[in-house]
Amino acid sequence: MSDRPLPTAAPAAQGVDATGVHAFLDALEADPAIEPHSLMIMRHDRLVASGWWAPYTPQRPHLLYSLSKSFTSTAAGLAAGEGLLDFDDPVISYFPEFEADITDPRSRAMLVRHVASMASGHEAETLDRAIANDRDELVRGFLLVPPEREPGSVFAYNQPATYTLAAIVQRVTGQSLTEYLRPRLLDPIGIGEVAWLRDRAGREQGFSGLHATTDAIARLGQLYLRDGVWEGERLLPEGWVAEATRVHVDNGSGTPEAALSDWQQGYGYQFWRARHGYRGDGAYGQFCLVLPEHDAVIATTAATEAMQRVLDLAWEHLLPAFGPEPLSGREEADTALGERLARLALPPAAGKSSPSAGDRDWSGAEFTPEGGVCVDQPKVTGVEVTADADGWTLGLTEDGHRLDLRVGDAGWAVTEETPPTAVSGGWTDADTLAVDVLFLETPHRLAVTCSLPDRTFTAKWRTTPLQRLPLRAMRAPRP
Repeated sequence: MSDRPLPTAAPAAQGVDATGVHAFLDALEADPAIEPHSLMIMRHDRLVASGWWAPYTPQRPHLLYSLSKSFTSTAAGLAAGEGLLDFDDPVISYFPEFEADITDPRSRAMLVRHVASMASGHEAETLDRAIANDRDELVRGFLLVPPEREPGSVFAYNQPATYTLAAIVQRVTGQSLTEYLRPRLLDPIGIGEVAWLRDRAGREQGFSGLHATTDAIARLGQLYLRDGVWEGERLLPEGWVAEATRVHVDNGSGTPEAALSDWQQGYGYQFWRARHGYRGDGAYGQFCLVLPEHDAVIATTAATEAMQRVLDLAWEHLLPAFGPEPLSGREEADTALGERLARLALPPAAGKSSPSAGDRDWSGAEFTPEGGVCVDQPKVTGVEVTADADGWTLGLTEDGHRLDLRVGDAGWAVTEETPPTAVSGGWTDADTLAVDVLFLETPHRLAVTCSLPDRTFTAKWRTTPLQRLPLRAMRAPRP
């Protein structure tokens, strides 16, 4: 969280009807497929609404997944403005050490603008093929995947394309993405600490892996809304925002359904065009919505696979709430909205804080995976339930490492140990312990259920992490 708070205003003063925000919150919370984590709404350069569903908090970094791409694009735009890269250069020109290996003419014809706009000429995602070609140097692995079409002619959402763009920026600047962005973007617009996952080559991933606060998302959106100018100072090259957010490649299917899909409105430089405005977005509901026609920015984090549903709800409830003029006589409504936003919370999982009175079979009980093996993530091989003077602990063992979780506190029990978690749940009956674990610097929730009669457990993700990280690494990287 920044130590320079965004300027705030009452919703009505900026023409925002609190009723529409309430309706959006109602719809999010009523949908069982959506687990909201945070919301910030900017209007006319003022923060008019913000809230975090406890145990998520304003200061907590959150894994942004592919919303990271929009920060990578911004770094590329800054580097181009400094003359360090050219979007019309061949990608291979930045990696002369691969010249002899890359013989396919389409790979050699691929330009920086093609990887920036997901128009490398490939017809589908290449990540698995690129890794198979070269696990240690993903740029080389990507360039060894021959495009099926001419670069620039077809859209395909493609992680190694963004990784290659990020690798070019890191090569020409001699810095990581965060090091390069810190004095040029992050500090000037007041973004505090961020952290980016690195790959086997030591590069920051670019296509994913950025952990930042909701406040950071809102500030990036506000900078783009203002055409790269912050508090009167131009930070992004003139013309960059228009170039990065226009349609570079058509990605629509041409069907009637395409008109209702916010993923078929065209793609820019690591920004999606939408039915309203444009956006950066990441898996499971990480959104930076920029709405020039409403002079507004909406930032969200969440855990949901129903991402189109979140956008549909925003268009249904928030857009009508953005009026052309300030609203009068809405003080009570604005106060009520602020109070609601301040007490947002995820409901804790059901369960009693201890097993049935006198039932000591649980203390020291050990559990093995149901079916004999844990076939899905996480690779938890054993669970142990123990009791001490302070209460009950659930110990998860994965790859020889143990993660201890306190059980039985009312609501969500938060710990800042590695990794930061919040735990709720308990005994749903005499034979069953069911616990939900939120990994607070990610969108992910793990449900662990232990059965005493057969001494087995299950451990299932509500939303499955897109990278295979051990539980202890489910957090923002630390220096």
